[in-house]
Amino acid sequence: MTYRSYLDHAATTRMLPEVQERWLEVSQLVGNPSSLHDSGRRTRRIVEEARESIAADLVTRPSAVIFTSGGTEADNLAVKGLFWAGETRGKSGVIASAIEHHAVLDPVKWLGEHEQAKVLWVGVDSVGRVDLEEVNASLATGDIALVTIMWANNEVGTVQPVFELAALCRSYGVAFHTDAVQVLGQLPMNLGELGATAVTVTAHKIGGPFGVGSLILDPDTKPTPILHGGGHEREIRSGTLDAAGIAGFAVAVQSAVKNQRDFAQRVQALRNDLIGRVLAEVPAAQLNGEPELGGSSRLPANAHFTFANCEGDALLLLLDAAGIDCSTGSACTAGIPEPSHVLLAMGAEPKASRGSLRFSLGRDSTSADVDRLIEVLPGVVERASRAGSVRSRA
Repeated sequence: MTYRSYLDHAATTRMLPEVQERWLEVSQLVGNPSSLHDSGRRTRRIVEEARESIAADLVTRPSAVIFTSGGTEADNLAVKGLFWAGETRGKSGVIASAIEHHAVLDPVKWLGEHEQAKVLWVGVDSVGRVDLEEVNASLATGDIALVTIMWANNEVGTVQPVFELAALCRSYGVAFHTDAVQVLGQLPMNLGELGATAVTVTAHKIGGPFGVGSLILDPDTKPTPILHGGGHEREIRSGTLDAAGIAGFAVAVQSAVKNQRDFAQRVQALRNDLIGRVLAEVPAAQLNGEPELGGSSRLPANAHFTFANCEGDALLLLLDAAGIDCSTGSACTAGIPEPSHVLLAMGAEPKASRGSLRFSLGRDSTSADVDRLIEVLPGVVERASRAGSVRSRA
């Protein structure tokens, strides 16, 4: 098999060997965690031990850990459930940033379109960071049920001032949710210090299994459920729990927290080398997001570029053919390339925002991956630029 350079770890990353081992071990057991017989109680014990392990690693209470099928479900539960709970207290406003992942963006839009929520979109500056004063002004309206702003952006990697946002929301008595899917394992995560109402994390971004995640929810908060059934997970999220997935998730979280500092230092050095060489070798490249590469204002594994006069899908396919996996910054609907809503919110022109790529590193990334990218990227950009010029003249 031809060697491939995988530079899309922000989308998903390889399962850790120790996670695979734990998942396989637990998957051999029989017993529904909700059953009262011995097999059920044994499986329930595995789930609860995993809950306690995750809580200890993230510095929160075990009762705060609500298991879900992943980040999208956790985000929907937080956004819809906390809004509906606030609505019962006469609050009808939702504050969200314009650069949220679609797992938050779309539920917020849905609440505005179908539940008469008053949605207040908070803009961002040219590097993708929200303005605390704008959030404060929106909170001051007094009609806000929920603020949802991601911890770090999944496209450009900009880290938001979530500790200040959480404190601001507490001062107004408003629920604060943050999507931290991209953050776990890359930045320190102490949820006790953060003090958010709800935090979304998921397993497959940190070497865990697909199909399992968690909403870390303040135990004193009761959102309206979006799934009704057996009353599992404090009657907040009904559904039979995936004991094997949850056990693997706990192992992945433990590894992510334990190795966070070393991981961040290694991939940041590799990422900085990638950025420097791309900018030196490809004149058409422009770095997006936080320009300061040595601090904590940008995810250490993220590099996001716009390439002038190129289409992101053309770049992606040419790199794919050359054995390099990455992500385009644009979403595609029915085969029609659309500008990245993140870059548009940051002030980019629609045409330019279609020509963006994200390279994201992981524990398997090496200098050879960067070397391979630099070897082929200038030619790929030149070909994509020519194709774009032909298309614009057609």
